[in-house]
Amino acid sequence: MIRDGDRVAVAFSGGKDSFTLLEALLLLARRAPVRFTVCAFTIEQGKFLRPIEPLGEWVRSRGVDWTYYRDNASHRLLDEQPEHGCDLCSRYRRRAVYEVVRSLGANTIAFGHTGDDFVESFLRNAMFTGRLSALPPVTLSSNGDFRLIRPLCFVKEEITRAWAEQSGAPIVPCGCSQKTGTVRGKLRDLFADLEREHPHLRETMLSAMGNLQPGRLLDPRFLDPALTGGAPPEAKAAEELFPIFMEP
Repeated sequence: MIRDGDRVAVAFSGGKDSFTLLEALLLLARRAPVRFTVCAFTIEQGKFLRPIEPLGEWVRSRGVDWTYYRDNASHRLLDEQPEHGCDLCSRYRRRAVYEVVRSLGANTIAFGHTGDDFVESFLRNAMFTGRLSALPPVTLSSNGDFRLIRPLCFVKEEITRAWAEQSGAPIVPCGCSQKTGTVRGKLRDLFADLEREHPHLRETMLSAMGNLQPGRLLDPRFLDPALTGGAPPEAKAAEELFPIFMEP
């Protein structure tokens, strides 16, 4: 994920995952066989439930440069469309992230998504968008300017929660985390219920995401032509061939 000479900008949200991520990268920088530097930034979209000054103090106490960015466009969105959805908010945040990181001279952006986020993303996409996909551990931004990494992809949230509690990190919650009735919340409740009987369910799902067998799914593009009589050159995805299954 990290290469020699990288300048890694940590998307520091103030949650337990971003605290853990920053600390892990600082430890890695001391031991890794490649040399890289770390900086951190926080995008303020008007949804923090506590003052964020302690975030900057904590980050700087680690010897890391911290950049605070108040995204005025997000604040206007909050005023004009207070019930806007996560997708729109994410779009505004993504634009702000790229603007800030470009000013920091960084080429890599690190996000604190954990293995729980990967599993939830996989289920959400499969159940509500009809796609088998999840968060990519390493990818490029749409314009190719930045490499996006998620170093905590195999870390469970119970680990980041325990570390944050033991370290005394000044967690600053976001109002979005307090919402009830969301798809994400329901998926977490589902996992919590199932894991009472199957305690390693999330680890198993993470393993499945790295053990694909495309030929045993319904996408014609990955079926053996010898068994299907030869797939046409214009083979399409299942959602295009079988639209009846995609109707709301």
